[in-house]
Amino acid sequence: MRVVFMGTPAFSVPSLRALTREHEVVLVVTRPDAVRSRGKRLEPSPVKVAAEELGLPVLETSRMTPEALDALRAADADVFCVAAYGCILPEAVLTMAPLGCVNVHASLLPRWRGAAPIQRSILAGDAETGVSIMRIGQGVDTGDYCAQAATTVAGKTADELTAELAEMGGELLVEVLPAIADGTAVWAVQDESKVTHAAKIAKEELRLDPAVSALENARRVLASSDAAPARCVLAGKPARVLAAVVSDASPVPAEGQITCAGKRVLLGCADGALELVSVKPDGKRAMPATAWVAGLQGKAGSWERLS
Repeated sequence: MRVVFMGTPAFSVPSLRALTREHEVVLVVTRPDAVRSRGKRLEPSPVKVAAEELGLPVLETSRMTPEALDALRAADADVFCVAAYGCILPEAVLTMAPLGCVNVHASLLPRWRGAAPIQRSILAGDAETGVSIMRIGQGVDTGDYCAQAATTVAGKTADELTAELAEMGGELLVEVLPAIADGTAVWAVQDESKVTHAAKIAKEELRLDPAVSALENARRVLASSDAAPARCVLAGKPARVLAAVVSDASPVPAEGQITCAGKRVLLGCADGALELVSVKPDGKRAMPATAWVAGLQGKAGSWERLS
């Protein structure tokens, strides 16, 4: 099968690699080089890097210009496969390939339509999430789906869950493409009564807060990323919390207080304690929480939400 693939971040790469094993990928479309880390240099998208390693032709565009549409027509593909491309596709693209546009979405639709389904599933305390293979329509993630695969959420970071779902999505995509091609795929219409929306994560949402539960704070840490880190003020200084878990230690520190119980560093929350595992104080390297608290020389004190 002749395939045009559209994707940009690391999540997209397993789908591209899976398609390349099973089909003829005739064109890869990705967003242009951009500043993607803390440096100021332009960097290629992970999909562009992978496509070049695989020897595939690459089209870089952030919107469907007349030139981009011409390139898509010239590819003469049977199907367009999309995984986190990051561009709204016009009707001309959706109907160009005989088999249409098929998307790998990182949730069990209709739950978590939108930009941040993985982080939202963590923050909401979902027992499971997964991937859906869906048709792309005019609405955001509103299309019918023909296959889903699930995995558990608890205890996994956003990065871990993203990597797992990326692999699942790629394998599921190549598994169902033959059925899509021969018309035997069974498409399910999304139940609008069960829809939830996964809005982009704002940095403020992941700030840790002694006034909320230890579990809520732990979920914010799991859902955090370089783009939206879990941060707070520890002993008067801003810091990023890299890893933390709900603690069953006793006695529980008072809300907003920091205590040490053996080698455990505990933050008092509204209903219990959050145990710090690793932190990165602003301007310093990442370190185990025990090393951080040792540097305070017994003056741990209190913690608070970053304003």
